[in-house]
Amino acid sequence: MTPIRLRPNKTALLCALALPALMALTPAAAKTLVYCSEGSPENFYPGINTTGTSFDANSQIYGRIVDFERGGTKVVPGLAERWTVSKDGMEYTFFLRKGVKWHSNKLFTPTRDFNADDFLFMLERQWKENDPYFKVTSSNHTYFNDMGMTKLLKSADKVDEYTVRIALNRPEAPFLSNLAMEFAGVQSKEYAIAMLKAGTPEKLDQEPLGTGPFMLVQYQKDAVVRYKAFPHFWGGKAKIDDLIFAITPDASVRWAKLQKGECHVMPYPNPADIEAIRKDPNVAVLEQPGLNVGYLAYNTQKKPFDDVRVRKALNMAIDKKAIVSAVYLSTGIPAINPIPPAQWSYNKAVKDDAFNPAEAKKLLAAAGYANGFSTDLWAMPVQRPYNPNAKRIAELMQADLAKVGVKAEIKQFEWGEYRKRMQQGEHQMGMLGWTGDNGDPDNFLNLLGCDAAKPGGGNMAKWCFKPFEDLLQKARVESNPAERTKLYEKAQVIFKEQAPWFTIAHAVQIKPIRKEVIDFKLSPFGRHTFYGVDMK
Repeated sequence: MTPIRLRPNKTALLCALALPALMALTPAAAKTLVYCSEGSPENFYPGINTTGTSFDANSQIYGRIVDFERGGTKVVPGLAERWTVSKDGMEYTFFLRKGVKWHSNKLFTPTRDFNADDFLFMLERQWKENDPYFKVTSSNHTYFNDMGMTKLLKSADKVDEYTVRIALNRPEAPFLSNLAMEFAGVQSKEYAIAMLKAGTPEKLDQEPLGTGPFMLVQYQKDAVVRYKAFPHFWGGKAKIDDLIFAITPDASVRWAKLQKGECHVMPYPNPADIEAIRKDPNVAVLEQPGLNVGYLAYNTQKKPFDDVRVRKALNMAIDKKAIVSAVYLSTGIPAINPIPPAQWSYNKAVKDDAFNPAEAKKLLAAAGYANGFSTDLWAMPVQRPYNPNAKRIAELMQADLAKVGVKAEIKQFEWGEYRKRMQQGEHQMGMLGWTGDNGDPDNFLNLLGCDAAKPGGGNMAKWCFKPFEDLLQKARVESNPAERTKLYEKAQVIFKEQAPWFTIAHAVQIKPIRKEVIDFKLSPFGRHTFYGVDMK
């Protein structure tokens, strides 16, 4: 265990104690922040991750070419200090920051600073199947593939050590915002080559080195992730010295730890605990409308969900308002569209499917299911910002569906297995959700795009509908926000007519933090990053 700075007279006692007890007994430990993470990261390679849990763990380590401003959606310089875009929007030239240092570890000490080779390695590892790292850890680069990056990128060339030129096959309005997303975290090509020569390429992702504000010190699955501030970070050393992710899946336990001072920031509180949390004099509650959506996806490639009448019938059979009232309490609003109301281009004119079991039965009969049918109903095993209790929601849905003759068997798997199986399309109905990555409507609506509907893709409805896809493609190449808005509004109308999802709710983002934490900012994307945060 890497030592935490302690008062000298306590060191001998505390080294024998477990992490929670250690933190409780040493509130004066210099600049140590403990974050009660809700789960374990899948790995430390951002190019294959899709969960906020893994993004949070990775984001501390890696830098990206461009970033989002802290607490906002504006794109700002990152590892590129500036860039230019051609008039036709088809060519981007990035001028990279000089003097950016890499972390080091027991396996590898870098001999050079970050340069163009590393930027190109990040792209080519996800893009080119002949890259030796394409299949290391996983070849399923979900974000890169689902956003159609393989079709979008024409070329990426090193102009010199600190200049990269990227040519596109078409204009792409959200391209810069996409590069600020977590999947584009930059790894060291020099480290990658060294691990390949050593015959251990997987070490690149298991024992990561980045250019970010924190270095990974230790990872123990289901227990702890420990980081230390990187003294040579290009933006200046972080204000906290030690960052600890105490992995705590149970929301009630996270709240108990926050009360005791065993952690300083906690995600995803139980809605039922929020009243008590607000009353704690040592805790501040940060909140803002969430850029998210929770949904039940119908697998449209499996019967009976290939019939839109069946999907519409189930939408009318489930009492959405009752679910939101019982499970989200004051922390969510019923969802109508696949994008949240706070997202620009939200279509206020779209009406939700009315709760109407009698009409649902008629539609089922018209589709040939007068006596109903049997199906599965997958419920997430973890709490997410857009779904505080999937098992309870599944039980409420199960009861509603039984009233129209549909027998739903609730299924759950371990979180990584759950996502992998849903991406492969094993489910008939399954719950998931999304928290926006980049502030662009494309980031939500692309969850229903045709590239993402392939096996392994993030389109859990496996729905590919040409009129909808055409609108998404037109919106991507359109630079005028007003015109893009019109296209996205039409896409939302089609979504509601075709019903590939039962939209459940948009959750309010609520973050309890201890009052000794200074300048923690809510991310509109639900991320938890700690550079810029200080401790009293």
